[in-house]
Amino acid sequence: MATVPTATRSSLSPGAEAVATAAPPRRGQRDGDGAQRLAPPFAHGQGSETSLRRRRRQRTLDLADIHRLVASDFHQVNALIPHQLTSEVGLVEDIGEHIVTSGGKRLRPLIVLLTARCCGYDATDHVRLAAIIEFLHTATLLHDDVVDGSALRRGRATANATWGNAPSVLVGDFLYSRAFQLMVTLNRMDVMAILADATNVIAEGEVLQLDNLGNAALTEQAYMEVVRCKTALLFQASAHTAAVLAAETPGVVAAMRDYGLRFGLAYQLVDDWLDYAGDSAVMGKNVGDDLAEGKATLPLIHAMRHGSPADAAAVREALQNRCRSDLGDILAAVKRSGALDYTRSRAQGFAAQARQVLASLPPNIYREALHALADFAVARMR
Repeated sequence: MATVPTATRSSLSPGAEAVATAAPPRRGQRDGDGAQRLAPPFAHGQGSETSLRRRRRQRTLDLADIHRLVASDFHQVNALIPHQLTSEVGLVEDIGEHIVTSGGKRLRPLIVLLTARCCGYDATDHVRLAAIIEFLHTATLLHDDVVDGSALRRGRATANATWGNAPSVLVGDFLYSRAFQLMVTLNRMDVMAILADATNVIAEGEVLQLDNLGNAALTEQAYMEVVRCKTALLFQASAHTAAVLAAETPGVVAAMRDYGLRFGLAYQLVDDWLDYAGDSAVMGKNVGDDLAEGKATLPLIHAMRHGSPADAAAVREALQNRCRSDLGDILAAVKRSGALDYTRSRAQGFAAQARQVLASLPPNIYREALHALADFAVARMR
């Protein structure tokens, strides 16, 4: 059975920490250079703060630039993740590896790393915190796909479509428990309290969304509470815990908590927009999935409140029946109501708020990267 590292940063030098987080040979892998590894988003050490500052003067940092800024940290995160996925139960490894290697931008651990560095943190526990956040997020994905009956995520078959619902749920539970094992090794009750509260609220958000499936009477205010609980809370916890780990002032901690929340709200509303205006190949899921699942997201809520009587009735009926057969008509009704423009405006507003709160952080390249990350969140609406 895999063991969880128990040393804290006070007992490990940075060099020893790197050795402690190196991934051991996995079931079906070879020692040495033959062992498979999760590839980091960017090669270790690629890029530098100087070169990125030069790029920043020339143009806005893109996601590749932002990742490159913390490439060394991400290299360690991507070594720790497979190390902590090892298990004597082969199915745990198979499903765990399937979901963590299925792509994705890893924005939540990215926020952890950027926030810690922005706040001047120079130890190594932020690497473990980033892995914890990614495990929590991955567990929610496994559970979400089962609840939603999803067959496709990030352009690949979901774990539940491949192995079934029960194994997916149980491996999600494994990832939750492994995340909390890692939390213990941080020896930070303040960080653990934030994450424990966040996971509890996220679970409540999942139930709240489930309870409102097919609910054509859902208000925008009630829906935004679902978004806050289900999606934004983990972004909030990512920034919040990293600032706490860096022992920042209460003002900076509050600002980063608010940044994560506003970023998460913007990010989800962009996803809502994409479900009615996006491209399946780009999104990695089918357009109209939310409608087929009976989710009254902001575009539908706005269309039912502000569309013509005929359009509002059509949207309401499709939502209640969870029907995608008339998707073309529903998409047209959503556009006519101005729902896409409204959702875009709301997302841009939350992203602007996220950028504004960064003013209280130390002025450095990492703050610029967090600013650019908020730009990226809404730039997906092309």
